[in-house]
Amino acid sequence: MTPAARAQAAIDLLDAWAPGRPMDRILTAWGRRARYAGSKDRAAVADLVYDALRRWRSLAWPGSGAGGRARVLALAEEAGALDAWFDGSRHGPAPITAAERARLDARAAGDPAPPEGVRLDLPDWLVGPMRAGLGPGGDAAILALGARAPVDLRVNRRRATPEAARARLAEDGVETEAGPLSPLCLRVTSGARRLRAAGAWLEGWVEVQDAASQAAASFAQVRPGERALDLCAGGGGKALALAAEGAEVTAHDADPARMADLPARAARAGVRVRRAERTPGGTFELVFVDAPCSGSGAWRRNPDAKWALTPARLDELGGVQDAVLATAATRVAPGGRLVYATCSLLEEENGAAVARFLSAPLGAAFRAGETLRLDPRDGGDGFFAVRLWRDD
Repeated sequence: MTPAARAQAAIDLLDAWAPGRPMDRILTAWGRRARYAGSKDRAAVADLVYDALRRWRSLAWPGSGAGGRARVLALAEEAGALDAWFDGSRHGPAPITAAERARLDARAAGDPAPPEGVRLDLPDWLVGPMRAGLGPGGDAAILALGARAPVDLRVNRRRATPEAARARLAEDGVETEAGPLSPLCLRVTSGARRLRAAGAWLEGWVEVQDAASQAAASFAQVRPGERALDLCAGGGGKALALAAEGAEVTAHDADPARMADLPARAARAGVRVRRAERTPGGTFELVFVDAPCSGSGAWRRNPDAKWALTPARLDELGGVQDAVLATAATRVAPGGRLVYATCSLLEEENGAAVARFLSAPLGAAFRAGETLRLDPRDGGDGFFAVRLWRDD
């Protein structure tokens, strides 16, 4: 595909999207139809689509800019690629018009200045809650959600040291550097698309895991031989991290299908993780709850979720978080701890959820300990975690 054809494909995909429709499904369906598109073409189109979704409002300013064309035009100008992407070729978009040129000139001049929701690329109703959750200077973190997320790896200490893993990855064309927030974190600087064929990946030396997610798993302070329950395991990344530290880990998720590849991943990593399709009975020294949430801390990776979130959905998630915490509390052994975590930047899902739990009857047996708060300014996704100790 030519650069212009890639631009037109991105425009078509953006025009097919609406808030609430997962973009990954739209891209998958397009990839099946577009037999002419090679792997590099599909990756390039996906990059354009997600770049546009991250900055959906600001790219279309000024004006309504209802379609994908306005967003791709703005991305083309930023990339210095207007002539290449809008050259009027057969499979590409039509050339830029005078009216579009005038809009891009106004956008570059900042005249008129965009409203705060547009500048921050947020729904208007979310500006206040996001700022409240981040505190002074939080706009920088919100704006950072408009950039592409890095690819981070967690080194499996059962298989390798970070130094050995870096060298092994480099042999297969995957260059890395020491990552933030964890001594076991490596950040991919080039060759990310070679990762799944690299020996270090195939032999379980590394797992893909964001730096902040690694920090949250470390925050649990798991001990060798400790019984741990990952109650909302999802794909199992944190369960694997806890098991690599020597814990006896049971992983559960309300949607067991999300854990489908966990046994294969655990075998590759050389660790044992028990997969439980039903909520396990008994008690555990550590119960880790990565609660269902808005995912606002990870909107760099899933930007379409930002535009699907509504006040009603946020309220609904609060109820889910309350229910998960209530279940988790009954699984914590006396003297044990409950680690509540979200990949959210919203206080409603973080400190407010913890306060509701501690004021409820089941929370009376717990006391709050240290809190972890991370946002993109720290080098990874946004994450919140708190240790809640059961004293009786």
